[in-house]
Amino acid sequence: MTNATTSSSQATPGDPNISWPIERLANPHEQEWHPSFLAERRGSDTASSSSSSPTPDLDRSNYPGGTKSLSGISLRAFLLGTSLGITASLTILLSTVFPTPLWRVPFFIAALSLFHFLEYFVTARYNTRYATVGAFLLTSNGWAYNVAHGSAAVECIVSHLLWPEQTRIGQWLSFTEPIFGISISLPLVVGFVLTLVGQVVRTMAMAQAGSNFNHHVQSERQEGHMLVKTGLYGYLRHPSYFGFFWWGLGTQLVLGNVVCFVGYALVLWRFFSTRIKRE
Repeated sequence: MTNATTSSSQATPGDPNISWPIERLANPHEQEWHPSFLAERRGSDTASSSSSSPTPDLDRSNYPGGTKSLSGISLRAFLLGTSLGITASLTILLSTVFPTPLWRVPFFIAALSLFHFLEYFVTARYNTRYATVGAFLLTSNGWAYNVAHGSAAVECIVSHLLWPEQTRIGQWLSFTEPIFGISISLPLVVGFVLTLVGQVVRTMAMAQAGSNFNHHVQSERQEGHMLVKTGLYGYLRHPSYFGFFWWGLGTQLVLGNVVCFVGYALVLWRFFSTRIKRE
């Protein structure tokens, strides 16, 4: 009778009559069939699966319809980015290639698109726990907010269509640029500066306040909330309000609006005055 250990090299791995040795075979392909190797492999798979931590459930607020809906956030960011790209391109075309005073309207929409995108982006970057869909502020300010911006665009279109020529007051507030001899409107320049400065101050204020900033007035002190006294807050008590106030007036100067400029000044002053007293 032939010894199993001496004839194992001629046997097939699946032969039930062969008694395989405990130690692993030299041939790596035969090791895959070895009972001890299979048992060890099953044990390692079980150990690795048991040691791996279970995947945590996704926060329900991240699902569609939730306060932090990922689909809602991505859709709003996409639309605002598209709006900014299109209106910025129109602003350049209508102010250079096809000159018309109506370039101011797409500029206004571009400024609005950038403003609302930055509201969410800065919140998500520096105050993540409050980065909800409402942080875009597209619908949080109510219908009056949308009516105000709609009225500003309408006044600009109507005024430049009905009175395309510059008014006498506009002529007084204009000066000729010495190099190219181009007539430049002083209110327009001031409007650009106020819009830019207002947006920068607003964004910096939110970033420097970090988790201490909230779009909604808090009636109770939150745990960990601190009174910020550094950065812009070392010079202005409400730099975010300061920024938005002058941003709003700057956009109306760029649009060339008279009625909406006065309306924005009164409404924003009253709104922030009341809000500051509440705080």
